[in-house]
Amino acid sequence: MDHPAELISAPNSEAARPEIALVVPMRDEEGTLRALIETIQAQELQPSEIILVDGASTDGTVELARELTAEDPRYRIIEAGPATPGRGRNVGIAAARCDWIALTDAGIRLEPQWLSRLWDAARSQPEAGIVYGNFEPEVRSFFEECEALVFVHPRSPRPGGVMRGPFIASSLVHKDTWSRVGSFPDLRAAEDLIFMERVAAAEIPAAWASEATIWWKLPPSPAALFRRFSTFSRHNAWAGRQRQWHYGLARFYLLCGGFLVLALAASPAWAAAPPLLWLARVVRGMWIRRDSRSIGWLLAPHRVLGTAAVWAIVETASLVGWLQAYLGSRPETVRGTETGVVSG
Repeated sequence: MDHPAELISAPNSEAARPEIALVVPMRDEEGTLRALIETIQAQELQPSEIILVDGASTDGTVELARELTAEDPRYRIIEAGPATPGRGRNVGIAAARCDWIALTDAGIRLEPQWLSRLWDAARSQPEAGIVYGNFEPEVRSFFEECEALVFVHPRSPRPGGVMRGPFIASSLVHKDTWSRVGSFPDLRAAEDLIFMERVAAAEIPAAWASEATIWWKLPPSPAALFRRFSTFSRHNAWAGRQRQWHYGLARFYLLCGGFLVLALAASPAWAAAPPLLWLARVVRGMWIRRDSRSIGWLLAPHRVLGTAAVWAIVETASLVGWLQAYLGSRPETVRGTETGVVSG
């Protein structure tokens, strides 16, 4: 993998300023785009080009993007048709002139040092073909607090420090890495996991930047949470990833069904087993994601009940999405890059 020698040997020179493209897939992000662009403009290390790839927004996303970026020639807006996030990233990376590609998503807030810290990690490990940054959930309500205790990955020790991740929306990828592993699958979910698994399978070295942090917006309501997880579940099933998600869920509920059969056939006392097992799963998940919080905070009754309600929404949506995957037609997986209509 080629790395410009001057970027590594002379970090303090003007020539050391890296050429990095930032690629952002977006769809119906009129309400969040302004905040994202403000955090891009506030980056300590500015990207050389910023490519916004729209996936057929039905609101004013494209018009707002043109308005907000009209005075900055680094921005390009690509209208890629009904593109999934996977295809949107492929379109943007293919269009980028730079070798290094920073990836994030609309609806995300970048800390000012995000890109500079990703680049510091890449520069310190010149053999790396991908750099993973940290992410944190935006928690502004009790509902979002409970969501974080259900499905936000806990912090883990990595070579770059304790952090959350890997997370493709907080990453820096060399274009050679993207080409070698066959780009992103054309899916609305699981495309990031599949891509990262391909990178690991290809034994491409990764660097970790624990202080390169983005803030990830959680679904703001039960309805939004249900829609997100049913979509995730459906696309994961289409991608053939039932073993990593759905089969474990099915095994648990089959076990619960077995206890209910025992309750009918032997003793009603067995009927207590399914709700106790389910509650144990909820508490275990809370414990894993507690970070440094106290046991008293974690096991407060209202918090356990709230987290259990969110857990129920997520698992119901997962089962519904799995069923939808079997009843609906599976989309073709696009492994190559696509082209779109460039505007702006």
